[in-house]
Amino acid sequence: MAGVVHIGSLDDPRVAAYRWVADPARLAAEGLFVAEGRMVVPRLLAASAQPGRWSGSARSLLLSPAAFESLSAMLTAYPGIPAYVAPQPVMNALVGFNIHRGCLALAQRPAPECLTAGALTAVNRAVVLEGVNNPDNIGGIFRTAAAFGVDLVVLGPDAGDPLYRKAIRTSMGATLAVPYVSAPDWPAALAQLAASGLVVAALTPAPEATPLPGFRPVPPRVALLAGAEGSGLTAAAQGAAHHRLRIPMTDQVDSLNVATAIAVALYHFSEA
Repeated sequence: MAGVVHIGSLDDPRVAAYRWVADPARLAAEGLFVAEGRMVVPRLLAASAQPGRWSGSARSLLLSPAAFESLSAMLTAYPGIPAYVAPQPVMNALVGFNIHRGCLALAQRPAPECLTAGALTAVNRAVVLEGVNNPDNIGGIFRTAAAFGVDLVVLGPDAGDPLYRKAIRTSMGATLAVPYVSAPDWPAALAQLAASGLVVAALTPAPEATPLPGFRPVPPRVALLAGAEGSGLTAAAQGAAHHRLRIPMTDQVDSLNVATAIAVALYHFSEA
């Protein structure tokens, strides 16, 4: 097929940028991100072929022979994107670790988007994160957001990068599907959410918070606010919320993983 290039040397300049796969800071400095895996990469290609934020973002693929064979039929739909096929040992040496699924793609980062009033006009469900930076949690939250029809993820202070390779992989590509914006003006961003008509509900294990089952009826427009594990939400963030909600649990644990807690809360909202 057109666009397939067989690579036999680590020094081939056409795949030089793949040396930065394990260096997220260098990738970001170059305006790039990496998608990984035979389920995620096709989703990137599909998003890149559509109008919108990701339009034209896919730059190239790096595939092992086995991955190329598995994906070759799908790749015919994207003849303009180079597919570099390299033996697995060459691929591993190039990126610096074992790419056991043999499937990577480089893509251009979109221009950053910040929270605006216009971005909130059609939002009925939002997830708002303060200090959540673990890539597994970021990926899990985006996957959950996609599952429950969240319209927007708002990334507050110290929130993780949705385009970090592990976050994209953990999300199964949902970071490419669920819209997100950053909110550098904090905690004023929470007042902006409230001014748009969203009810801000903060998750906290505090015993005085309202038990989640008692949060009825669920408002038609809700922004679910969650913080990092351990430190939780700051007092300023909690003070800006309309409601503080806790998930009832046994005394065997003091809190849930943040991605799990968000999933429980979003399920409760969806059942309203």
